[in-house]
Amino acid sequence: MWYNNILETIGNTPLVKLNTITKGVPGTILAKIETTNPGNSIKDRMAVKMIEDAEKSGKLKPGGTIIEGTSGNTGMGLAMAAIIKGYKCIFTTTDKQSKEKVDALRAFGAEVIVCPTNVEPEDPRSYYSVSSRLEREVPNSWKPNQYDNLANSQAHYEQTGPEIWAQTEGKITHLVVGVGTGGTISGTGKYLKEKNPNIKVWGIDTYGSVFKKYKETGIFDKDEIYPYITEGIGEDFLPANVNFDVIDLFEKVTDKDAALMTRDIARKEGIFVGNSAGAAIGGLIQLKDKLKPEDVVVVIFHDHGSRYMGKMYNEDWLRERGFLQDEKLTAKSILAKKESTEIVTLDAQKSVLEAINTIKSMNISQIPVTQQGMIVGKIAESDILSALLENPGLKSAPISEIMTATFPFVDLNTSIDKISSLINKENSAVLVEDETGKIEIITQYDIINAISG
Repeated sequence: MWYNNILETIGNTPLVKLNTITKGVPGTILAKIETTNPGNSIKDRMAVKMIEDAEKSGKLKPGGTIIEGTSGNTGMGLAMAAIIKGYKCIFTTTDKQSKEKVDALRAFGAEVIVCPTNVEPEDPRSYYSVSSRLEREVPNSWKPNQYDNLANSQAHYEQTGPEIWAQTEGKITHLVVGVGTGGTISGTGKYLKEKNPNIKVWGIDTYGSVFKKYKETGIFDKDEIYPYITEGIGEDFLPANVNFDVIDLFEKVTDKDAALMTRDIARKEGIFVGNSAGAAIGGLIQLKDKLKPEDVVVVIFHDHGSRYMGKMYNEDWLRERGFLQDEKLTAKSILAKKESTEIVTLDAQKSVLEAINTIKSMNISQIPVTQQGMIVGKIAESDILSALLENPGLKSAPISEIMTATFPFVDLNTSIDKISSLINKENSAVLVEDETGKIEIITQYDIINAISG
């Protein structure tokens, strides 16, 4: 048997029991692995449904252009369907989204416009506003508007809900989903509650988003809104697809917990998933006291880890945000194992001859060069040798004439892996500012010393 096109492979994703990461959580915990969809995310389902509904209603005409604000996954589904059905795509996204997501959309032939994150939805620069303006300006275009287009929820009511009900043989007691547009949780939850009204539907939210407070108080609190890192969940407005009657409660998860849990799912279960899966498991663990041993919990794993290689799966990115405090050596721990010595520098106006004498007397091979106390370059034995071979008269010239680019600067949290990658033929060391503001130098010798020490 074969499929007539790639869109026919969407859906019927596997349900997989989690065994390690949820130890200590009562019940049977099952993950719905939506990464097996051809676009590697759950959004394939609703992208095709929105397009098919628009074709039926006449909103999307042959040869038309699909214009959408998307964090990447919906765009992937739309772009894939557009290729099969003969449409063009223009997407707007935010500068918060990972580069991999933007590159993936472009790989499918879509045009992608990156807009600033930290502006109000009504701001003309926001990715919502830019996509709406383009829809008005581009002839024969259609904006799916995944947030308010109820075909989004309907896709999950027709597909995701029935799949989970059948796969658990009706035994499901809890559905746990990260909430962004609200389509997945509302459509799936509505179907499941029609089958069994006792099923609990838990929405996972993030700090900086309005959902939890609105559900609990009915108040839309603008003071709750602030920038956050977690991708794919939380909003600063109320999408029409979020059906608060279907969702029993919201639980907020911090950016840090979501990021580290995302990595743990890969490391402990061998399942390579994106940021919202980490948030969902983090939220489930926070809510574990509400569960009983006989419960059957289904957690939606929305998308694939490959879209987060530069973020959650990048240790330097995590360290820069203070999310990773691990045993791996960093610039700080290398400095702690190194004897504190005063860094030798030379002013840019000193002569090449003085540089030769300093290198000889100090028995060092390279020296940072300063100008008004700031490090502006470096001079190495090899630089002096090649300069003098070309022009022996340079001995009396200022070293600024033959110095090369300064050593790379790193911060105290930079990992040993990153530091090692920066030390090469051009750079025999890196510079780091310690906690007191003093500039220190780290050489390959210092790294070896720290590893063996």
